[in-house]
Amino acid sequence: MMISSKGRYALRVMVFLAEHNSDEYVPLKEISEKEQISQKYLESIARMLSKEHLIEGISGHGGGYRLARKPEDYRISEILRLTEGTLAPVSCLKDDAVPCDRAGDCCTLPIWKGLAELVDKYFDSMTLKEVAENARQQMIQNQRSNEKS
Repeated sequence: MMISSKGRYALRVMVFLAEHNSDEYVPLKEISEKEQISQKYLESIARMLSKEHLIEGISGHGGGYRLARKPEDYRISEILRLTEGTLAPVSCLKDDAVPCDRAGDCCTLPIWKGLAELVDKYFDSMTLKEVAENARQQMIQNQRSNEKS
């Protein structure tokens, strides 16, 4: 399994909005500049996140995006499943997979099922709030290191 740039960038947008969590809307241009991601690409990601009610957006002066819920109410798995479609490590474990004729005899199927369970548990265990707090702490540590240099 490899997480696409769409999944990685969607997480970065969500973390950015969680770090700036308020009633204010954050312009996509600001997110684009701070995260160094193409604004055009972010527009498509923001539309996807907005369509599924993960974020709210308004246009015009004072417009932008904000989280639709509190950061602690998002699981990382929710964001990745939206952008990636599935976190299954092999095609036969995807939700829409046609049952495999060899599933009963497949000696590797338990390996892939175990991996899928680990991945699901890992991403289900993390909230957006936790990731944003970790990012904030990392930024503080980096600033302190730079000040000492």
